[in-house]
Amino acid sequence: MLFSLTNPEVAILMMGIFLFAVLLGFPIAFTLMAMGLGFGYYAYFDPTKMEHLFDNRIFQLFVQNTYTVMDNNVLTAVPLFLFMGYLVERAGIVAKLFFAIRLASHRLPASMAVAALITCTLFSTATGIIGAVVTLMGLLAWPAMVKAGYDKKFASGIICAGGCLGILIPPSIMLIVYSVIAQLSPLRLFAAAIFPGLMLAGLYIGYAVFRAWLNPSIAPKPAAEEIPPTAVILKEVLISFLPLFSLIILVLGTILAGIATPAEAAAVGAFGALVLSYFYKTLKWKNFKESVFLTAKTTAMIMWLFIGSWTFASVFSYLGGHEVFEHFFKSLDLQPWQFLVITQIIIFLLGWPLEWTEILIIFVPIFLPLVEFFGVNPYFFAMLIALNLQTSFLT
Repeated sequence: MLFSLTNPEVAILMMGIFLFAVLLGFPIAFTLMAMGLGFGYYAYFDPTKMEHLFDNRIFQLFVQNTYTVMDNNVLTAVPLFLFMGYLVERAGIVAKLFFAIRLASHRLPASMAVAALITCTLFSTATGIIGAVVTLMGLLAWPAMVKAGYDKKFASGIICAGGCLGILIPPSIMLIVYSVIAQLSPLRLFAAAIFPGLMLAGLYIGYAVFRAWLNPSIAPKPAAEEIPPTAVILKEVLISFLPLFSLIILVLGTILAGIATPAEAAAVGAFGALVLSYFYKTLKWKNFKESVFLTAKTTAMIMWLFIGSWTFASVFSYLGGHEVFEHFFKSLDLQPWQFLVITQIIIFLLGWPLEWTEILIIFVPIFLPLVEFFGVNPYFFAMLIALNLQTSFLT
C-alpha cells in the first residue's frame, strides 16, 4: 500500500499530482498517460500473478483504450469535420464572407464587429474546433478592425467571444465526444445546442452594437466613399454567403433530419468543401496539402488526449476516485439547483488550466451518476456544460 494510503486516498493523490503537473506546464496528454500508467501499475500490482516486470494489467488496459478510441464509429466524424473546416479556411472562403458581411452591415454601429461575429458563427458551423476559428479571425478580422480605428481591447474581445462559439454550435466536436462519454444521441445534442448557440451569438452582436452606440469612438463607422453601390454589395453577399450556407444546411440538415450520421454528414461536408474550393477557384495543391497536414496533426493531438484521459480515468475509477466524489455530493443533501450551481462552478474553474477533453473524460463521468440521482435531464446538463466551457475558454 502506497505510504499506507487506501485506494480512494491514492486516487485523490493522483488527481492532485495531475493538477499540479498541469499548472507547472507539462504537456497534458503525456502527463495523463504517465499518471495513468504509473498509478495504474500500482493499482493492478499483484506479485503472485506477475511473471515479469511488464506483466501488469495496466499495459493491457492502455492498449485496449487506444484501440477503443481508434475503433469508435462516432469519433470518425472528428477528422472529417476538421478537414472540412480547414479546407474552408485555406480556400479563402471565410475571408470573402467576412468582407461581404462587413459591407452589408455598414449602417450598423460596430459593423465590422458584427461582421466578425456573424462570420465566426457561420464558420463554427463549418468546423467543430475553436482554435481554427480564433486563429483565422485573429489573422483576418483583428488587423482590419484595428486599422479601421477600433479599440484593441474591444476588437480582441469580439474575436475571442465569437471564436469560442465553435465549442457549442453544431457540428461541435465537443458535443460528439460528450455523446460518446455520456452515451447520448449526438443528433439530440446537436438539436439542443442550436438555439443556445445562436442566442449567445445574438447576445454578443447586441452587446457590440449597444457598446458602440454608447461610445462610438471604440468602433468608428466606415467612410461613405469606402462603401460600394448596393448592387455590388448584394452580389458579394450572394456569392460568398449562399454557397457556404448551402454547405452548412446540407451537413446539419442531414444530421438533424436523421438522414445521415455525424460521420456520414462530415464526409459529405468535406466533399462539399472541396467543391466550394473549386467553385471559388482557390483550390491549390498547397492549400489542399496544408489542410490534410493540419487535419492529421489536430486529429492526432485530440486522439492522444483521449487515450491519455481514458487511461487516467480508468485507473482513477478503479481506485475508487469516482465513488469518493459521488458519496461526498450525496452526503451534502443538496437540491437539484444547488448541485447544478456547484458542478458548473467546478467546471468553470477547471476550464482555466485544462482542455475540454480532460474535463469531459475525467470529470464528467464523476457527475453523470449524480445527474440521474438528482433527477436532472442529461441533455440539459450537457448544454450547461457546453455553455460553461464556452465561457471558461474566454478566461
